[in-house]
Amino acid sequence: MITPIHERMLKLSEIFFSVQGEGTRAGMPCVFVRLHGCGLRCAYCDTPYALDHRVGGDWKSFDEIRREIDRYPSRFVEFTGGEPLEQPEVNLLISELLDEGYTVAVETGGHIDISSCDTRAIRIMDLKTPSSGMMKRNHLENIPHLTRNDEVKFVCGSHEDYEWTREMIRVHDLPNRAQAVLISPVFGGIEPIELVQRILEDGLDVRFQLQLHKFIWEPDRRGV
Repeated sequence: MITPIHERMLKLSEIFFSVQGEGTRAGMPCVFVRLHGCGLRCAYCDTPYALDHRVGGDWKSFDEIRREIDRYPSRFVEFTGGEPLEQPEVNLLISELLDEGYTVAVETGGHIDISSCDTRAIRIMDLKTPSSGMMKRNHLENIPHLTRNDEVKFVCGSHEDYEWTREMIRVHDLPNRAQAVLISPVFGGIEPIELVQRILEDGLDVRFQLQLHKFIWEPDRRGV
């Protein structure tokens, strides 16, 4: 966990306005609040600049963050990272935004307890597949806390990842626990068509997705 210098402050990597690249709201304009610091080191991580809480990032007060959010013409805000839930103070800001009528999503790596995060938020929980190298960090106790407002995401880099994902979906009955189960390929890894073929063959009740922003802009571009 990252220790705040004040209870109404968060360590941020960046705030930017773009279109949502993943999930059930893909393509929608969204204000992204990227928190800084993450205890995971996934092999396919595409935001390494936001991982090390000792290097980089800036402390911002809730008021400063709100002023930045208010600059943009959108009522859809997503907290991402890094790992936002490693800064528990974020839960208060999420609830305040929800109280004011914002639609709020939270991208979490799945290794932190989600039960303290407001259930009105769209909690997008990433369950780490074998090729991530972080599978043992999955906090499976989160699964009973999922609601029909939440989404579960699997990023597959191999056929082994897909088979593990298929089993997790079956054992935990994820399509009936969450609003959506999302499966995406590691960008530049397993071919999307291979993953789609497996999904169709198995008749999975899931949503296949690609990271839209990596096709609209250069794949490594920040702030999009």
